[in-house]
Amino acid sequence: MEINTFGKKIYTGIDGISGPILVVKGVKDVCYGERVKVITPDGVRRTAQVLAVNEEQAVIQVFQGTFGLDKGNTKIIFETKPIELGVTTKMLGRTLNALGDPIDGGPPPVAEKYLNIYGNPINPCSREYPRDFIQTGISVIDGMNTVVRGQKLPIFSGAGLPHNMLTSQIIRQARLLDDKEKFIIIFAAMGIKNDEASYFQRSFEETGVLNNVVFFLNLANDPPIERLIVPHSALTLAEYLAFEKDMHVLVILTDMTNYCEALREVSGAREEIPSRKGYPGYLYSNLAMIYERTGRIKGINGSITQIPILTMPNDDITHPIPDLTGYITEGQIVLSRELNSLGIYPPVTVLPSLSRLMKDGIGEGRTREDHPHLSSQLYGSYAYVSNARSLASVIGEEELSELDKDYIKFGEGFEKEFINQDFNENRDIEQTLNMGWKILRNLPDSELTRVTTKEIEKYRYSE
Repeated sequence: MEINTFGKKIYTGIDGISGPILVVKGVKDVCYGERVKVITPDGVRRTAQVLAVNEEQAVIQVFQGTFGLDKGNTKIIFETKPIELGVTTKMLGRTLNALGDPIDGGPPPVAEKYLNIYGNPINPCSREYPRDFIQTGISVIDGMNTVVRGQKLPIFSGAGLPHNMLTSQIIRQARLLDDKEKFIIIFAAMGIKNDEASYFQRSFEETGVLNNVVFFLNLANDPPIERLIVPHSALTLAEYLAFEKDMHVLVILTDMTNYCEALREVSGAREEIPSRKGYPGYLYSNLAMIYERTGRIKGINGSITQIPILTMPNDDITHPIPDLTGYITEGQIVLSRELNSLGIYPPVTVLPSLSRLMKDGIGEGRTREDHPHLSSQLYGSYAYVSNARSLASVIGEEELSELDKDYIKFGEGFEKEFINQDFNENRDIEQTLNMGWKILRNLPDSELTRVTTKEIEKYRYSE
């Protein structure tokens, strides 16, 4: 039965339940993406959204799950508007759920305005090319895989690798070189365990960065359907702070694998035809809806930079999630199980890692004039190290040429001094570049073919 109250459409009774999905037949004038209130038989309100609609029925996903619902006595209220997030600068320092409601015990922040969580795509003609360096204080990132303001640069990890530590360190240390500009971090955690959530919360509080962070939290025991909302809510707030408040926003999303698993679960409940490894065929476009909400707009000072973090199932970089992520984003930072077993932190493996926009955010006037050539030299030299090590494993290190021995010594220094650093160590870009030159002292001048003679004279032996 339909009842019209204050322009809202109310239906009593549902025709089907499958996981987090409800089916309501006989609906009229309902649109895709519309916000829905589901009232349980005992009067509890849950938030839902229209997933699909035709002339006969509406398919609805319930964010808090469908447990306890009764087919005959559940009420469905169509609210004639999309899912919206109330946004305000007062969200800084708060811990929020998927829909922006506080879960830190504090009062709800008073919204300055309400925005559709799915936003509007940035006009390609209005995009400003990503530039300017974001310093993380981590040498292997700043020196070799630089994050550029307005870039989307994912971290590919694996189960058991210290990506949570790395995330915490980036949040604690990330900054702009120009301290006059407002820089804030939005951290969205999806499907993480309670101990991981406690670790992040404790880390933020102990290091004093909490007031500069907005923490969107979805736990592993929360309904999976809520995971699909978290990144959209985080990016909606980021767009407001960046493009209306002129802030520079770094959005960190973890773990995108949990997000994709929730998407697969909902797709299965809707009985959609699966694609690769059971994921829906629209996985690529769904991820693009998240990743492409990053960048800069001409005439606006603010920017959105995004670091999605995902754990590769079975360390398989060709798995659909990292594979499709790599197509959409501008590079990747890959964590190595081998380096981690050697006690090196952060265990970033340099050769498969790449920041495609790095060249536009470094160099004279941005980091230092020798940075492009130095990073190229370090990369080329380290690539040769793997050949020298392979040869040593066959003929023995004592039979190597002096040059190959120099390269092995360089490789050890590069891993143990440049890549490896303490969790609490915050290196500025000058320290990182000087350390790179120091490690190159293990090689003769004749091997330094990617840096200029002037740079060698100025930096090679300077302290």
